[in-house]
Amino acid sequence: MKKLLLGYLLLLTACQTSTPNPTATPSNSLFATSTPLPTLLPDTPTPEPSPTFEPSPTALPRFFVQEFNDSIAGWVILQAGNDSVPSVNVANGSLLLQIDSSFTWLYALYGPEDYADVRIETQYQNLAGTPASAGLICRYSETDGWLEFNLSTDGLYNILYGKWLALGIAEYTPITDGMIKDAQPSGASQPIGLECSGDTLTLLVNENVLRRVDVSRFELGAGKIGVTAASYENSPVVTGFERVEVGEP
Repeated sequence: MKKLLLGYLLLLTACQTSTPNPTATPSNSLFATSTPLPTLLPDTPTPEPSPTFEPSPTALPRFFVQEFNDSIAGWVILQAGNDSVPSVNVANGSLLLQIDSSFTWLYALYGPEDYADVRIETQYQNLAGTPASAGLICRYSETDGWLEFNLSTDGLYNILYGKWLALGIAEYTPITDGMIKDAQPSGASQPIGLECSGDTLTLLVNENVLRRVDVSRFELGAGKIGVTAASYENSPVVTGFERVEVGEP
């Protein structure tokens, strides 16, 4: 388990592609690699309300395929690990998450809907910077925690259960990890998927089932889905999510 003090939430308004301003101070983390993760302290932590997820008037249907042609309506951007303002844009049909600082984590959560059983798939490219990682989230709840599937550029993957302990403090429990043999090189499209169904998570890489994991002990109900990207010791890191598909498992 790890306890990390992290900070800074950014809300990205529906249909807005300009750089957001920091508005709150949550905590987040990403999975361990061979490089130890630091303890990160906000300069002046100030208790503020948790983000509120509200439906956008132009939100997508409950199940959808989004290719980010001109909008990220309904999506909320979270940043952890650094107080710099990230660069979040939509270009050439992709959601571009650019991280210009080391040991920084970005999350994009789809706010209008909660899902219990769901299948999330994405196709992304690591466009700049290694080591780096990208992944998927399901059953995200500010009170009960969430589940993450992360894949790094060197082929390492893992599943984490994360939960807030207090404002600015998150605790992560590793569930499983491993390595894949057919990870795509930087610059190439990498398909991954995460199916949350009942007590089982199914991990998919290159449209094939990687493994199934029992997560019954965490007792998570419905929650948000999302995508994530992270930098480690090197920056900048740019991850382009070419599409996100949300459907029934």
